[in-house]
Amino acid sequence: MKQSPDPQSMLPLTAPVFHILVALAAEERHGYGIMQDVARQTDGALQLGPGTLYGCLKRMLAARLVEESDERRDPALDDERRRYYRMTGFGHQVVRAEAQRLAGAVNAARARRLLSRPKPAEAERG
Repeated sequence: MKQSPDPQSMLPLTAPVFHILVALAAEERHGYGIMQDVARQTDGALQLGPGTLYGCLKRMLAARLVEESDERRDPALDDERRRYYRMTGFGHQVVRAEAQRLAGAVNAARARRLLSRPKPAEAERG
């Protein structure tokens, strides 16, 4: 049986790959749903076009971070041409490792007073 690489060996992730994995952390999604979720996550700062999205998904499939799903929420209401994607166990390990790496970078920036601490209202939304 082929062993998965160490999640750390995949880091750092590009911003699009990181946000695609975050979008797939809660549920499987089709391409347009991923694009919408990434835009929401980033307050519109990252808008994935189809070329970027599907190029990333192709590489993520090859790296076994994601896989295609044959399941449909409601086949009667869904376009059968849509492809749904879900995160693999390895993808989950990688996105967690990247989130921890980014948290460490944020903590270092705060320690050097490059970022302020979130205000209580921001922390609650957050």
